[in-house]
Amino acid sequence: DKVLTELIEPYELRVAKLREFLEDVKPSLRYDIVPLVDPYGPSVTDPDLQCLVVSEETRRGGEAVNKKRLENGLPELALYEILLMKDPNHSQNEEEKISSSSLRQRLLGTLLRPPRQDPALPSRPYVIGLTGGTGSGKTSIAKLLGQLGAFLIDADKLGHAVYVPGGPAYEQVVAAFGAEILNEDGTINRKVLGAKVFGNQERLKSLTDIVWPEMARMVKEQIGEADAQG
Repeated sequence: DKVLTELIEPYELRVAKLREFLEDVKPSLRYDIVPLVDPYGPSVTDPDLQCLVVSEETRRGGEAVNKKRLENGLPELALYEILLMKDPNHSQNEEEKISSSSLRQRLLGTLLRPPRQDPALPSRPYVIGLTGGTGSGKTSIAKLLGQLGAFLIDADKLGHAVYVPGGPAYEQVVAAFGAEILNEDGTINRKVLGAKVFGNQERLKSLTDIVWPEMARMVKEQIGEADAQG
C-alpha cells in the first residue's frame, strides 16, 4: 500500500534476482524460496525451521512469529538480529537506511516500459484524463502540466457552463425539472436541482443523460482547439 503498483516487479523476476544473489553468496547451500500469502508464511507451520533472521526494525515481527509457533505447538525460533546498513546518499525526504522505498522513490518519473502502441489511437493530440477525489491534488497537477505546455480542459467549469442560460443543456434541464429550479434572474439554482435528484437514481440518470453528452461534446471541441494550436 505504499508504492505504485507499476513499480512492483513481477514475483518471478524477484525470485530470480534473489536466487542469483543467494547462490552468489554461497553456492553450496540449498535455498527454498516460497511466496508469502500472509504475514507469517511457513515460519509458523514448518517444524524444520530453527532460526529467523530479523533486523532491528523487524524484531517485533520475529517475536510475533514465535508466539504463533508456540500456539501451534512448535518450538521457538532463534532470532538472529542484523544491523541495518546506512545509505550515505539518501536525500532529505528518504530513509537513512538502504531501503527499497528510497530506491523506488528514485524511480519515480522514469519510463518503466515503452508507451503502448495502439494503431486505433491517433498519435496526437495526446489526451490525459486527470481524476481524483476532493483534495487529492488535481488542481496542483493540472497547474504543473500547464506549465509544461499542456492545454487544460476543466470539466468542472464545463459542468457549470452547460447550465447557464443559453448553454447547451439549459433548455432541456428546465423542461425536464420545471421552472421551480430557476432563480429570479433565470439562472438554474443548482442547490434546488441537486435536491430534486439527490437519492433518486431515476431523476439523476435523467439529468446526466442531458448534461454528460453536452459536456463530452464541449470537451471534444476543446481537444480540437488544442490540436489546432499544436
